[in-house]
Amino acid sequence: MEEYGYIVLLTLPIAGLVTMNNLSSGIIVCGIAFVMLFVACKVKWPFFSIGAAGLGVLAFAGPIGKALTQIGLLQAYQYRRIEAWLNPESDPTDKGFQVLQGLYAIGSGGLVGQGLGESIQKLGFVPEAQNDMIFSIICEELGLFGAISIILIFLFMIYRFMLIANNAPDLFGALLVVGVMGHIAIQVILNIAVVTNTIPNTGITLPFISYGGTSVLFLLMEMGVVLSVSNQIKLEV
Repeated sequence: MEEYGYIVLLTLPIAGLVTMNNLSSGIIVCGIAFVMLFVACKVKWPFFSIGAAGLGVLAFAGPIGKALTQIGLLQAYQYRRIEAWLNPESDPTDKGFQVLQGLYAIGSGGLVGQGLGESIQKLGFVPEAQNDMIFSIICEELGLFGAISIILIFLFMIYRFMLIANNAPDLFGALLVVGVMGHIAIQVILNIAVVTNTIPNTGITLPFISYGGTSVLFLLMEMGVVLSVSNQIKLEV
């Protein structure tokens, strides 16, 4: 377990430096390290304990956020996001505006949606409709059918990552694939959770779909790494 402790000690300062400028990126860095350690470590109970603690923090996010704001560890705008998550109807024109407009878009999509390109909410109603809130526009235009289709595509991608990691020729290649899988899975889960108001707004994009050339470039580089590991797998005839 000592080597895993060293990894945690190396990861936390990096995640802390990233978090100072961008909380969302810090969460992703910690999440990737968590997933890779979970796969590499034989002892699983510490990870389940951390997961349970995370759920506890989410359950008491209001009081915890207020306390952290008072001692200066949480910025005022970050606490407003927690307030908007807990009660978006309390301030529908300011704090809760983005959340409510995204939920309106999801609700108006119905089963099959309004039609591709026929979204009304993206015409200035949903802030950052092309970035963080793109999933709500997908729900509005393609409905429940389109939303489930997108989720199934990501699940199939993660399934293929798991197959490649299980058959990788060495541990290093397997952990590379697990890291990429963790990155994409965390972003998908957090983005959909934010759009559906399951967690407070963290400003995380939907991989391969949200607007942003740099994001797509690095995601494609990660896919290249995975394909490189996959190319080294020897099939038994």
